[in-house]
Amino acid sequence: MDEPSLYAIGALAKLSGTPVATIRYYEQSGLMPEPPRTSGRQRRYGPSHLERLQFIRHARALGFSISDVQELLRLAAHPEAPCRAVDELAAKHLREVEVRIAQLGALKAELERMLDACCSDGTLRDCRIIEAISSAPGVA
Repeated sequence: MDEPSLYAIGALAKLSGTPVATIRYYEQSGLMPEPPRTSGRQRRYGPSHLERLQFIRHARALGFSISDVQELLRLAAHPEAPCRAVDELAAKHLREVEVRIAQLGALKAELERMLDACCSDGTLRDCRIIEAISSAPGVA
């Protein structure tokens, strides 16, 4: 062990704003390395664990998938390598975000159309929103 282990999992959770269960999940999925344990089998985390957890949280907040975060971590472990692979990963993610934005725009337009067609002072029997949802294609 090359660094002192300073934090119990609860302290790491508090410092990072990450639930304990999420930290354990990240360990199980391989995003976080399993920390050393005390003789009482308690996990002890050092500063590098906190930095890695902050990296993971930021990448997840940007919408990167778990597998993308794994790839980003793998790439970040080689700072001397060209950043082309990271650029390609980010560009792919941007294209996915643009598709989702377009889908959300269509969803917004449909909800606005439904609200415009609705008369709020009527009964549910005459509700155009319920009618539109009920008659939507693909409803099982």
